[in-house]
Amino acid sequence: MEIVKEIWAFLKVRKKFWLAPIIIALLLLAGLFVLAGQAGVVSPFIYAL
Repeated sequence: MEIVKEIWAFLKVRKKFWLAPIIIALLLLAGLFVLAGQAGVVSPFIYAL
């Protein structure tokens, strides 16, 4: 959780709030890839994307 606080502090100080949606999208995509590697049930849905 410390890294999330540090990133938020960076965004707040540097006024780079437009980066927040990009970071969130990248984290969601990374989570999807992790799930695809572990679960065989999710793989066909990711292949369709």
